[in-house]
Formats: sequence, C-alpha cells, structure tokens
Amino acid sequence: MTKTPDLIDSLAADLRPVRRLHPPLVRAALWLALVAIVIVLLAVSQGVRPDLFAKLHDPEFDLCPAAAILTGVLSACATFMLSLPDRSRLWCLLPLPALGLWLAIMGSQCLVDWIDVEPGGVGFTQIAGCSATMVLTGLPLSLAMLVMVRYAAPLRPMAATLTGSLAVATITGATIFLFHKVDASLLMLIWNVGVVALFVSIAAAFGSRMFSWVGPRRGLSPRPGNAASS
Repeated sequence: MTKTPDLIDSLAADLRPVRRLHPPLVRAALWLALVAIVIVLLAVSQGVRPDLFAKLHDPEFDLCPAAAILTGVLSACATFMLSLPDRSRLWCLLPLPALGLWLAIMGSQCLVDWIDVEPGGVGFTQIAGCSATMVLTGLPLSLAMLVMVRYAAPLRPMAATLTGSLAVATITGATIFLFHKVDASLLMLIWNVGVVALFVSIAAAFGSRMFSWVGPRRGLSPRPGNAASS
C-alpha cells in the first residue's frame, strides 16, 4: 500500500490556489449591473413603450414595477447569501415582504380596474412581443445567476434556485411594463405571476441538475507512478 507520507505528498502536489469569492452583496450588485445592461440594450434595440415617460408620472403605474424590482433585488441578495454555508437559511425569507407587497398591488389593481382592453388591442403580435421580451431578459440573467453561484449553491440547491429564479422572474416581469403597452390589470397579473410561476417551477424541477451541469467537477485523478502497490 502507498505510505502515508507519499499519499500526503501526492495530494499536496495536486492542490491549486483557491480564489476567494467576493462578498455576497458585491456579487449581487454585479448581477444587478448586468440587469441594467440588459434593459438598456433592449431599450436601444427595440425601444420603450411610447407613453412610458408619461406613465412614470402616474404613482399607480410606478408602484407595481417598483415592487417587482424591489422583490428582484432582495431575491438576488438572498440567493448570494444562501450560496454560502455559514449563512442562515432564513435569508430565503428576505424577499417575502416585497413579494407580498407586489402581489397585493397587482391584486388590488386587478380588483379595482378589473380589465380595460380595447377590442383587438391585445393580439398575437402583442403576446409574441411580451414573450420575446421575457426570453431576451430572462435567459441571460438566468445563465449569469447560474454561473455566479455554481460553486456554492449546490450546498443548498433548492433554496438558491428558488430565490434566484424569483429574482429573474420579477425583474423580467417588471420589464414588460417598460416595453409593452398592456396595462390591463388582469392581463398584467397573468403575465407577471405567470412568469414567476414558470421560473420557480423550472427551478424546483431542474435546479440541482442545472448546478451539476455548470458546477466544478469533483474527484481526484490518479497521478502516474502513484498507484497503490503491494
């Protein structure tokens, strides 16, 4: 059998320097900076809704995307906190108050205004545009989040994927307000809650598997000459 000192030397020879992760809030800020870049690129490529600047002066319009963005920011912070083994699992509760506020605003607007869409106002073109915005926003943000937490999140794959998906989904839902003129409360409730449900469902079903695709490969490969000998 291989002697203990030889085994220690063999293992020590394979050691590589480990780069420390940035603090969770710094990584959350980097991800949010990517969010801003994606939104700016979308605004440049396809333009914002024609009445956006007028709508921004309407407090009722501002409340819903603001609550969605707040939920996304807190969810991102919770994701990077949960990706570290020394942080409490209670960080997963961080976005819940903002999420509750967002759902309450969406629900109250739906009850007050119900639905106000002109005949023929929402058709295939509008639906396709909203879907394209969802993909163009959600896909790069999801991939970036997955890569940024790939080393640590496997420790808590379910919690990290759920909060990360909530961050992506609420940010994606908020962008629909910026680029598409669909203010009917019922339709916006369906779109936004539907987006959140979709992302969270995917995370719950495939979260651990997705981390296995991008996570570090574990295991030691035998070095020549170090095989056990009798």
